[in-house]
Amino acid sequence: MKEIITEVNVVGGGLAGVECAYLLANNGIKVNLYEMKPTKFSPAHKKSTLAEVVCSNSFKNTDISTSSGLLKAEMEAFGSLVLSVAKETAVPAGGALAVDRDKFSSRVDEIIRSNKNITVIEKEITKFPSFDDGVWVIATGPLTSDALSADIRENIGECDLHFFDASAPIVLGETVDKTSAFKQDRYGELGSGDYLNCPMTKEEYLSFYNELINAERAELHEFEKGEIFEGCMPVEVMAKRGEDALRYGPLKPVGLGRHLPYKPYAIVQLRKENVDEECYNLVGFQTNLKFGEQKRVFSMIPALKNAEFIKYGVMHKNSYINSPQVLNKDLSLKEFPNVFIAGQLSGVEGYMESASMGIAVALSIIARNNNETLNLGDVTMMGSLINYITNPANKDNFQPMNSNYGIIREIENKSKDKKENRQRIHERSMAFIKRLEKEN
Repeated sequence: MKEIITEVNVVGGGLAGVECAYLLANNGIKVNLYEMKPTKFSPAHKKSTLAEVVCSNSFKNTDISTSSGLLKAEMEAFGSLVLSVAKETAVPAGGALAVDRDKFSSRVDEIIRSNKNITVIEKEITKFPSFDDGVWVIATGPLTSDALSADIRENIGECDLHFFDASAPIVLGETVDKTSAFKQDRYGELGSGDYLNCPMTKEEYLSFYNELINAERAELHEFEKGEIFEGCMPVEVMAKRGEDALRYGPLKPVGLGRHLPYKPYAIVQLRKENVDEECYNLVGFQTNLKFGEQKRVFSMIPALKNAEFIKYGVMHKNSYINSPQVLNKDLSLKEFPNVFIAGQLSGVEGYMESASMGIAVALSIIARNNNETLNLGDVTMMGSLINYITNPANKDNFQPMNSNYGIIREIENKSKDKKENRQRIHERSMAFIKRLEKEN
């Protein structure tokens, strides 16, 4: 009989860390949650609260026919704290789940700190845990501190992998020229919806495009190594793929602005940062331009000619381990079974993917107490993500993975109706999770 785990040390108070701590605590396991803020901040973090959202405020689509919607449904089935608070602090964003960053982080912080089974310790962990230190969960995310990264690398030898992530700038809502912008969701009714649209004529777009591809970037040499993750592509890098790359990407005008006296050549969409519409995020404008260049180039968008930028986009290095090489299926390290890896450090990419791995690690620890090994199968999105990041066949060319239907087992007897097939995948996943809960 294995020794029952009664206490767990979780390092990192981001989305994965709080999910893991919350689920463990609610199952009677004491948690020491280590967070280096406010003593020390990473380059992207600014607030002292837990679960700070530093890039986009969108948690992606909620429709269960999408891979991100399926993942959310699975997380909710396991009692996700992140999704519960996200819905409580949501701002309108069409079919996506977007949050008021400050309210979201503050509420998660409040819930975690008030849990009697969780002790938040504001301290930076710089050393990799040893076998004698109990059970540890490393959920330090993509911006793991240099000291801890170095010690992880020394112990497992596989933390030298990385890619670059970027965030988009945020503008003050009252400074957007509403005479040049209009409210409308794609294919929706004019004057209603969750997005503010900034149209551009062909001449305006081409002028903007030429300035964008020639604008000065920060630390340019760092990003010419081909290590930029596709899902976080800076707008200036995407633009260099061709004059129309943005027009068929984040600036596509399809389904918008039919009321205008001219046909928009490109449209920049702004998404609310909070319910009161005080701030807007430039959708798809992740960037590594220098701050002065962001102001200069993005102000060429007519509706943003006088916009006040309250936060500029930034780009930073994201760390992750070579999970297929070093992780077991339960997300513990092969050489250190008392140490689990959660969140983006495990090789998944995205807010919800990272948070879901925090849930998975908690489930693994609970299963271990029952002399079992967690198995979420290949019919759930969470299980499929785990299968991908722990598959030895991927170790030689491992890249971070988002939720997608390409990694989940296909359903039998597929119909020609894609939405119907996705509905069946959702039902199959929910049925699997229900059986799993009954067995435990």
